[in-house]
Amino acid sequence: MNQHAERVATAQDIVATAQGAVRGLRRDGAAVFLNIPYAAPPAGASRFAAPRPHAPWDGVRDATEPGPTAPQPERRLGDVDMTPYFGPGWIPGEDFLTVNVWTPETGGARLPVMVFVHGGGFVAGSTRSEIYDGAAFARDGVVLVTLNYRLGVQGFLDLPGAPANRGLLDVLAALRWVRENIAAFGGDPDRVTLLGQSAGATIVGGVLAAPEAGSTGRQGLFRRAIVQSGSGMGAFTPEQAARVTRAAARALGVEPHADAFAAIPDQRLVEVTGELSGIDLRTETHTDPLIGLSPFSIVLDRQPAEAVAAGQGAYVDLLAGTNAEEGNLYLAPFGNLSTSTAADVDAAAARSHPRPAHLVETYRKTRPGASAGELRSAIMGDALFGAGTRRLADAHAGRMHASRTSATYRYSFEWRSNALDGELGATHAVELPFVFDVAGLPSLRGPAAILGPDEPPGGLAARMHAAWVSFAATGDPGWDRYDIERRATMRIGDEWAVVDDPHGEELQAWT
Repeated sequence: MNQHAERVATAQDIVATAQGAVRGLRRDGAAVFLNIPYAAPPAGASRFAAPRPHAPWDGVRDATEPGPTAPQPERRLGDVDMTPYFGPGWIPGEDFLTVNVWTPETGGARLPVMVFVHGGGFVAGSTRSEIYDGAAFARDGVVLVTLNYRLGVQGFLDLPGAPANRGLLDVLAALRWVRENIAAFGGDPDRVTLLGQSAGATIVGGVLAAPEAGSTGRQGLFRRAIVQSGSGMGAFTPEQAARVTRAAARALGVEPHADAFAAIPDQRLVEVTGELSGIDLRTETHTDPLIGLSPFSIVLDRQPAEAVAAGQGAYVDLLAGTNAEEGNLYLAPFGNLSTSTAADVDAAAARSHPRPAHLVETYRKTRPGASAGELRSAIMGDALFGAGTRRLADAHAGRMHASRTSATYRYSFEWRSNALDGELGATHAVELPFVFDVAGLPSLRGPAAILGPDEPPGGLAARMHAAWVSFAATGDPGWDRYDIERRATMRIGDEWAVVDDPHGEELQAWT
């Protein structure tokens, strides 16, 4: 973009992208651009193809209103209100492979960039979530990009005749769009941080391990990565994915091939997602990394942590962490935390570990006063997130060689929400309002809301958000680096403190 075009963009919030010009709006002191396509609409048979470039447009495209979302079922979690997390659900429209951009100034500012991948169990979520507002990042000198990607059957069912991990390929396409276009929005394409939460964080791990991302070289698609409550061991094996594919084909009455699925409308593909629960994905060599909570994940021959240990991501700084009571979200909203029994603890271990008795013994030893519900939650949380995050951090930190220039950091989020009469606690997703510095949103407060009825500690959101901004800008969130000797981890809560290898004996039992 020439200097005159840059001045026009700054004055009128009009930016020229490779596909055409877009007009944004001014909000909360930032220029905001909504619903910008990064890939062609995945319609018809192309729902099961790799993402393709979007056709150019003439004139100036309006980017002041949110757009459609990926096809998805309604998503509820018992008695807790997760609407601010999942957003409005499915807003129909084919042209949903889009990004939202917040920036303090368009043009040649070369600011750090953060690209966020939402969670939702690989079946739900969108950029329209109330939490994913980038105003605070723009206020603090960061260009924030949020993106939609294909979900469920269209995004992650492993189909013969179709490329695997289409949702992950969408994220790669969005990163290529960022590399090509973000300078016009004031961002530095060489200072991109890819961050995600939950399923989005597991996708970030998959992208980190993908050769197409260029993360083994200095000129890759991103320079830093943040993995919030994901797992470096969260991928399905091809054998596990094939079980889901066969079940989906049986439920739909078609052959397990992309050509057959291409003839089925989105509504029916969304409906069949609810018919795929209860599939036993345990094999002779692998447990189900999602312990039955979702029939979809990324599908890889080797886990992201194993790829990182082999050298992927050597030039990417990594910040990875989990919440202290991740598993509460899958128990407390359904009334199952306080009513859990010893048999439930044993069943949780059997579903997720090849030596369940040893696992339960370890957790009972390290948590002598814990209730059955607390033990069950801890085992579920580590099966889903904790063990795989430690493996990813170890793999990244242990990759020592002459050309290595990257750093590893780890955190544990421990502030407890008093929602659901105090049972929700430091559960899955509760850190997000603090990262985005939106903890004051009214929808997050109340006895059944994510943050509960009480006021969070003063300054917690500002400090946590600032640490994420610092990491994106400099590669350092403000605490000691993680290595495989100390495993230094920042505990984030009412107080902040670096501790060495928290719950290390429990996490070691997973290896």
